[in-house]
Amino acid sequence: METGFFLLSKILGIALQLETWLILGLLISLIAILRGRLRLAQITTFATLIALVAITIFPLGELLLKPLERAFQPRAAPAHIDGIVILGGVEDHRASAYWGQPQISQAAERLTGAAALALQHPEARVVFSGGSGRLRDLSPGEVELAPVAIEVLTGLGVAADRILWEANSRNTTENARFSLKMVKPDPDEVWVLVTSAFHMRRAMASFEAAGWPEIAPYPVDFRTAAFGDSIGWGLAGKLDTLNIAVKEWVGLLVYGATRR
Repeated sequence: METGFFLLSKILGIALQLETWLILGLLISLIAILRGRLRLAQITTFATLIALVAITIFPLGELLLKPLERAFQPRAAPAHIDGIVILGGVEDHRASAYWGQPQISQAAERLTGAAALALQHPEARVVFSGGSGRLRDLSPGEVELAPVAIEVLTGLGVAADRILWEANSRNTTENARFSLKMVKPDPDEVWVLVTSAFHMRRAMASFEAAGWPEIAPYPVDFRTAAFGDSIGWGLAGKLDTLNIAVKEWVGLLVYGATRR
């Protein structure tokens, strides 16, 4: 069941990427030209061009991400912390293996923010939750990945004997379930969840559904700014943000419908 959901989510993720639809628009235009349907070719070419220019200039993804980030604005951690859970998705295992050095993504604040929190609260246990999210790894624990995140955390000063690695989870639901099974927190313990601000709403819902007694949000990796400040020419970054926003909103709907 879980493997089926994982596989379906990956296929849906590819289908939802905006570049998929832009390529589809160009493909329809090409087929229409070859078949002599010039009116259809003009319409699809024009629509694809307008979409491409709009995505390149305007921060459309930020408009979608901002409501998610505003729901969990920067906040102070509780005065006492028994444990910290850091969600994965920040490591670049392919580049790390190639260069023999830890490489992390734009979501690096998940690790830097968590490390700062761990150093401020030496009494807290630290759990890094994240296995392989690749389609080729269809079973939890099937492929052993180098603990890139743990190398980064220890490099930032967190003692290795404080860190637990939950290596089997492939999505947010499994992050919550497997981490709970690993640490078995007491009802009176206070834990903190560290993940990207735009992802926090879905993550908190998953941890509550999994049965965590008490876990406080600690959002990091904020991606949005004032709308006017982000207007400018730049396709790659804006397309990436828009894809993240679409994926997160669809993920919220799917997780809510399936009670995950």
